[in-house]
Amino acid sequence: MCGIVGLLVKKPSLRARLGELMVPMLVGMTERGPDSSGMAVFTQPVPEEQRKLSLYCESPELDWKALEGQLSAAFEDVTLHLKVNHAVLTTASAPGEVRAWLAHHHPTVHVLSVGRSIDLYKDIGLPADVAERYGFARVTGTHLVGHTRMATESAVTPENAHPYTAGEDWCLVHNGSLANPGMLRRKLEKVGARFESDCDTEGACRYLHWRLDQGESLEAALDHAFEDFDGFFTFLMGTGDKLALVRDPFACKPAVVAETDDYVAIASEFRSLAHLPDVRNANVFEPKPAEVYSWSV
Repeated sequence: MCGIVGLLVKKPSLRARLGELMVPMLVGMTERGPDSSGMAVFTQPVPEEQRKLSLYCESPELDWKALEGQLSAAFEDVTLHLKVNHAVLTTASAPGEVRAWLAHHHPTVHVLSVGRSIDLYKDIGLPADVAERYGFARVTGTHLVGHTRMATESAVTPENAHPYTAGEDWCLVHNGSLANPGMLRRKLEKVGARFESDCDTEGACRYLHWRLDQGESLEAALDHAFEDFDGFFTFLMGTGDKLALVRDPFACKPAVVAETDDYVAIASEFRSLAHLPDVRNANVFEPKPAEVYSWSV
């Protein structure tokens, strides 16, 4: 049992309050996921020639200032913004080259996400503690995806926390359980995918992104997922300009949506939406099984 939340603000004046509105949503899912929490927020994109990389290092011995100096010497136009043991690196160099350099020189530093607009934070601990640790209430942007995890099939570690990412400006959170993650992993490793955790959700994330990379629409990729995934799921996905939600054909896991002229909010339970502005006048509904819902910025 886990909790998912998502928020997309349509009204530009609400973008400054994105994190403030989201934190009660995340905390409301504590009973569904007390082990770890995470959030991917989509912000104003950096220029086309640049990329942002969200970094994480569990070791308290890492000298982030020294790392910034080394990165600045090795790559172009480097800036590093630190939040506790996470940092957002912006550079004009190719993300693949930065990944390879980090793997060689600082193997304890993990790349959580890459893109022009995505920033990602995840860690073990209660949702309220993680939100406070990384200042979630102060984040701004157009939309975000959040998750609270109750571990059922893999260890409680930052690597196994959600959201998961693949490619650029793409993330996924999952409520449910897949019975065949090993099969998915073997299939994807044959086409070059590299896994960084033992969580079933990473397999789902990389599978769907692989399908999208083949030129399929999200709807077509999910149709294949209905055939290839053995288990049950509610997936909430984020891209640079939209949120998308889907439940398995049996709708085993709960989800509720509240939509107004100002925002679209998604959660596993309505209690995480009850504090939102004008929610009493929102269009509130339960998504149908095996149907893709999406909302654009």
